[in-house]
Amino acid sequence: MAAYEKDNVDNDLNDPGAAPYGNFINYYTFNPPENRLSLLPNTLFQDLGYRDIHQTMLMLDVGCNSGDLSVALYKHFVLTPEKDESSKPRAAHVLGFDLDESLIQRAQETNPLPENISFIPLDIAKDPSSQDPLQDYLKRHGCAHFHLCFCFAVTMWIHLNHGDVALLKFLSRLASLSQHIVLEAQPWKCYRSAARRLRKLGRSDFEHFKSLKINGDVADHARKHLETQCSMELIQSFGSTTWDRKLLLFKRK
Repeated sequence: MAAYEKDNVDNDLNDPGAAPYGNFINYYTFNPPENRLSLLPNTLFQDLGYRDIHQTMLMLDVGCNSGDLSVALYKHFVLTPEKDESSKPRAAHVLGFDLDESLIQRAQETNPLPENISFIPLDIAKDPSSQDPLQDYLKRHGCAHFHLCFCFAVTMWIHLNHGDVALLKFLSRLASLSQHIVLEAQPWKCYRSAARRLRKLGRSDFEHFKSLKINGDVADHARKHLETQCSMELIQSFGSTTWDRKLLLFKRK
């Protein structure tokens, strides 16, 4: 490949508009884990009533990209020193997944804690097969649900690429898998920006963008669905990130 051609490819891959599924190759360089972790208390497990130090805690990181945040979540909740170390869980595991196999490969290769953190490729927008890897993971750990599911800035990509029904099915599936969900839904202005970036690259618009009936305050739409259709309830807002996105905590009723 000629040098100028390679440069053009590299520039295209680094352009945010070149990741129509949100699978940015250098995501954590422009949105580092601390942007979310600074809002989440490292005592969250204890705050939610998980005080049995012998209980194995399971966390799910939806759309984990290259795994930086998955690792940071484990360190934040399990390894951060506390005044009362007896209240920290002795055993905890994180499962991160992403539809981009190259990002998962990077996450696996750079994983500093492979005994406690796992990464798998998975497109959650597809209907689960009889061999659902998330259910398989739960069964291996003898749990019916993940204790804490993190869904950071994933909803928009499901929504834009697969439509209203797929977004609601996605939220329902997370609710069926989880005791608690920390949800960060992109606001509508992010939808417009993502569509604009794609057009600037001369690419086709998102298939469902102009026909979405769920719009405006997407986080509130998600809340209503989780509360009315999924037996979840909103119990806390951790405030907004530096990108003006709310972090909402839901609990299974």
